[in-house]
Amino acid sequence: MRTSIKPTICFLLLLVIISKTFSQTFWNVQELTQPIIFDGKPDEAVWKEIKPFQLITQQPTYGKPPSQKTDIRLAFDDQYIYLGAAMYVETQDMIKAIGKVRDFNSRSCDWLGLQFDTYNDNQNSVLFFTNPNGLRYDATISNDAVEENTGPMDINWNTFWEVKTKIDNQVWYAEMKIPISSLRFESKDGKTIMGFNVLRYLPATNEIYIFPDTPYNWGSYSDVKPSTYADGVFSGMKPRKPLYISPYVLTGIEQSYNLNDEGTKYIYKRDYKLEPGLDVKYGINSNTTLDLTLNTDFAQVEADAQQFNLTRFSLVYPEKRKFFLERASVFDFSLGGPNTLFYSRRIGLHNGNTVRILGGARLMSSVNGWDIGLMDLQTSEYSDLPSENFGVFRVKKRLLNENSYAGGMFTSRIGVDGTYNIDYGIDAVLKLFNDEYLTVRWAQTFNDTTDVKIASFDPARIYLDWTRRRNKGLAYSFLYTYSGINFDPGIGMEVFDDYYIYQTRINYTFIPKEESKLQNHVPSLITYTLNDARDNVLLTYYLAPGWSFTGKKGWNGSINVEYNYESLKESFQLSNSVSVPIGSYKFWDAVLSLSSPGTKAFKIDATLQTGQFYDGTRISQQLNPTWNISNGVEVGATYVFDHLNFSERNSKLTNHIFGIRGLYMLNTKLSFSGFIQYNSAIKQIISNLRLRYNPREGTDLYLVFNEGRNTYPERETPKLPAYFNRSVMLKYTYTFNL
Repeated sequence: MRTSIKPTICFLLLLVIISKTFSQTFWNVQELTQPIIFDGKPDEAVWKEIKPFQLITQQPTYGKPPSQKTDIRLAFDDQYIYLGAAMYVETQDMIKAIGKVRDFNSRSCDWLGLQFDTYNDNQNSVLFFTNPNGLRYDATISNDAVEENTGPMDINWNTFWEVKTKIDNQVWYAEMKIPISSLRFESKDGKTIMGFNVLRYLPATNEIYIFPDTPYNWGSYSDVKPSTYADGVFSGMKPRKPLYISPYVLTGIEQSYNLNDEGTKYIYKRDYKLEPGLDVKYGINSNTTLDLTLNTDFAQVEADAQQFNLTRFSLVYPEKRKFFLERASVFDFSLGGPNTLFYSRRIGLHNGNTVRILGGARLMSSVNGWDIGLMDLQTSEYSDLPSENFGVFRVKKRLLNENSYAGGMFTSRIGVDGTYNIDYGIDAVLKLFNDEYLTVRWAQTFNDTTDVKIASFDPARIYLDWTRRRNKGLAYSFLYTYSGINFDPGIGMEVFDDYYIYQTRINYTFIPKEESKLQNHVPSLITYTLNDARDNVLLTYYLAPGWSFTGKKGWNGSINVEYNYESLKESFQLSNSVSVPIGSYKFWDAVLSLSSPGTKAFKIDATLQTGQFYDGTRISQQLNPTWNISNGVEVGATYVFDHLNFSERNSKLTNHIFGIRGLYMLNTKLSFSGFIQYNSAIKQIISNLRLRYNPREGTDLYLVFNEGRNTYPERETPKLPAYFNRSVMLKYTYTFNL
């Protein structure tokens, strides 16, 4: 390795400059003295015994008294945690009831939210939201809501809970009932302390009311930041040991065409399916949960959005499969950008095709400041892949203060044919003082084809980052990362090989006075240097000054000017007929984005990138309109356009991606969704249609149609089939709560 990392006395001194942070608000959550009638309106006399929260306006102008009356109260009994609320408005037309289906999300409707940091670790939380239609929206927050790489919120997490609502003239009511068994927490001496907050969102006035008093100092995630929650004290609340057994049956038909061994003809194949499967969740204790899966199937998962790659790096898609999502933050071992030591989409997927997961287990535990995750899955053989075993072990221990931890990760990928890839990593995230954080990570990989020594820099991964995590005033990040020769995480993600990077981000968030139309505006500067670790040659450099803003009416946008330097040691293929030759390139471009207010029924997000591109020019644009036609119908679209022109080489490339989404919500239980995409680069239409009946959590009926259709079969020899795959699947899952 050409660049050495040496510990210094200054670094050691910084580790002892630690300030322990305490929540400033304690709230004794009252136990119900009488049962309530769970009907959506908290009007029983026992509710009057519960102390209401004093909310404050967080947005658009922090600190003002709420313009609309709000009454929210929290209580519990031996089975459930209850939230009762009454949200008043001046006129009934101010109540925006948009959306009915589970996990529907729109800023054009009213929201009521309750959030719990169940382990009171100031890092992770679970969210329960509803709207006047009584839909259920739940999600998780990780990393104290710091938006570093993929975003801190995961809306794919679901658990068991209920909600009912009522609209009555100038007020809408809501009652939430969350089973204690749905939450994992620690109890000591008969007391449970969980961080929590409550909030109300009103699109009619674009206001957020919140408890406890939380300023807008951390940007768009300020209202879900666990370290700002109040400490809720539950005296006498006893943990439960839930056992959920969820058998499923899958039936349907799959049709496909595959090229024969001679490469002269496509062979039609039809498969009929009738398969059972099983998922089990068992709460060993209040801190530990065991998940088991047998013959796992993800037929109900929505198709990935199409992308067109104009970079030298691999594309990365988000995880959508439920088994991998619950408390996924425990398994996080980020190495910058999309790079990570564990990327769950490496399990059960191969070159875009599904590989059967025969079975597996996952154990999650949090106790005394320790977070422990253990996962093991076995896949069947597929095409050129042998049957493989995937193992992941992750441990974190909070230390020094509630926002710091040290930990490690071990992963293994072992094939029945003797191939293997085994990796380990150690890391620490340390809150040094105020909002200053230091992140240190080290990882190594081992496989059956490479001879590696422990602690050798090749192959190894080093990640060092000093960040001021703040969205008010000055914030910055200084990053160094090194990826050693042949570093290859077998179930991780590394989009580029053999490099080291220096990156600096500096921005200053201005929050104007009350009379301003701006919520905030942020000038920023990013510098990025990518070097080849083999010979220290500069491969990429860019300098990007920019400015972004958020308006109090909901508008937001940004502009960035970028200076780029690229050195290509190999030609850069953009399509079958267009490439960028070996050489060094300097070019400028600009990126503009603008989003209309999400408080309106019609919303549009637009991005435009234009300027030079290597030895040519580029125009790229993306439009994402969304229209809430009614409270049960939403349509949206995506249009991506890329045009590259290399005039000196008489070479051009134009690509279009069209996508249209539709969602029809008959009620909170029954919905139909469709997602149809066309990508001109691959001349294909990808269709995904889903009918879902979800009468309660754990009970699901899916009818799913998927098709990939070729729009230009004559582009190859032999001629392509009209469609390359088509399937109709019916999946039914029922959960027994024992």
